[in-house]
Amino acid sequence: MASYQDYLLHLADNALILGQRNAEWCGHGPILEEDLALANNSLDLIGQARMLYQHVAAVRKDGKSSEDLLAYFRDVPDFRNYTLLELPHRTASLPTASGDRDYAITIARNFFYSALMVPVWGALSASGDAQLAAIAAKSLKEARYHLRHAHDWVLRLGDGTDESHRRLQAAFDYLMPFTQEFWTPSAMEAAALKIGAGVDVTAFKAQWDDTVGDTLQAATLKLPSSSGFVTTGKLGVHSEHLGFVLAEMQSLARAHPEAVW
Repeated sequence: MASYQDYLLHLADNALILGQRNAEWCGHGPILEEDLALANNSLDLIGQARMLYQHVAAVRKDGKSSEDLLAYFRDVPDFRNYTLLELPHRTASLPTASGDRDYAITIARNFFYSALMVPVWGALSASGDAQLAAIAAKSLKEARYHLRHAHDWVLRLGDGTDESHRRLQAAFDYLMPFTQEFWTPSAMEAAALKIGAGVDVTAFKAQWDDTVGDTLQAATLKLPSSSGFVTTGKLGVHSEHLGFVLAEMQSLARAHPEAVW
């Protein structure tokens, strides 16, 4: 049965998995400034995840849970992140070699997610859970920066060269259907709402639509259709990609489970 803890894990897992994906650009950014910017973005997200995992451990009061246990010793079905956030940095049409990364995918994904989390963190700043409210207030400042960074790159790439425009349009076309998961209800979100700790994400859809629509129009891009299969990552049913993310992220901790960091 879904619980409030699942909701907290959902928020934490979103931040951790996107932070891990963005960290993959470290040393591979298109320019030095962006190499540093994505590294800082990743650190922000992993910091959010850490605070949320610590909160989950405190809520459980089982004497066993910890941020490390929750991040490194759960398996694919235990994670509650949006499927959007676990996808590789490429569209289905690109080759599958690990070295093939498309910065347009990263920018489009960060834009979609941060456009959602700015209002979500803003609303959670008034959560009935005082600790979650404090985490949300700090995370809101970071999400605003992430949105501004992604927004600026959407404008730069969309209204740039023919090639940058084409690749960014392809990225938005590919990723847009995955955003349907934002608006699908779940038992864990209902559980958080019931106790006055969570928020109704669907209340922010109109604001998200306006942010996305206005930005794409300014970037001379077409608003893609969101129709298609609705993913269920937040219910623990993921794409084939999450297992590879976790294998890389968790390998050191699992090889040395008794290590003290």
